[in-house]
Amino acid sequence: MKTYLYFTLVPEALIASMLPPEKFGTYRAVGVEEATHGPEIFFQIEGLTSSNSSLPVDDIERLCVPHSDGSPKKSAYIAIYRVLELLPLETIKTMYLVTRDGRVLAIDPVSELPKFDTKFYLYQQMWPAHPQIVSTLNPEEYCRFMTSGETNLFVPKICFFDLRLGGLSNDPENADAVDLPYKGIEHLRNCLLQIDDRATKKTKTADRIHPPWFPYRSIKNGAFVGNKERILYYPFPSKQELQTKHYQWWRSASL
Repeated sequence: MKTYLYFTLVPEALIASMLPPEKFGTYRAVGVEEATHGPEIFFQIEGLTSSNSSLPVDDIERLCVPHSDGSPKKSAYIAIYRVLELLPLETIKTMYLVTRDGRVLAIDPVSELPKFDTKFYLYQQMWPAHPQIVSTLNPEEYCRFMTSGETNLFVPKICFFDLRLGGLSNDPENADAVDLPYKGIEHLRNCLLQIDDRATKKTKTADRIHPPWFPYRSIKNGAFVGNKERILYYPFPSKQELQTKHYQWWRSASL
């Protein structure tokens, strides 16, 4: 029976499982009794060894074994601390976004970054903490800024989503924001105006205790995982593609 390796974001964990990605995602979201637990975001990990990471990969075969009745082991926790920090970027493969009722959307990383052409950005950080941040830095610049070590506030790696700002991305003072799925729009406007007025301030925390979950419909470009040397980009499908190729997932995500 094949063993898969997954990196989950909430909680941060490296998990071995005998469930393939779609079944693992459904299991994580709704559980074995189909009692809703919540959405899930995770990455499939491939090529992780004791020679390229200090994570305890030698424990996988011992911990992830079938049950006595022959049924697959659904999850075996391998590590719960500093997981992303210790994962080589080349081992991080497909990302899976799971809805509250267990629908799974797979997104593969691409090498070409999108065109960044707005004045402001809104980021939902997922690791190592999960505040919402507004910034004048585009995703590539933000990733490098947060991981370069040039300031006291830096992390070795970071994972975040680029969220929609609509008209606020260029005109936070006057633009209409009725289509944005956020609470506290006026506070968001004020945060954007503060970094606009202060040329030396490139980022500002809009919500320091924001819960790690957010509406998938608020994603703009997609997810980014990286460090000061490299960034992985997971492009979020267009609305048309979601409606035509991933209708059931999109319907669930839009509820």
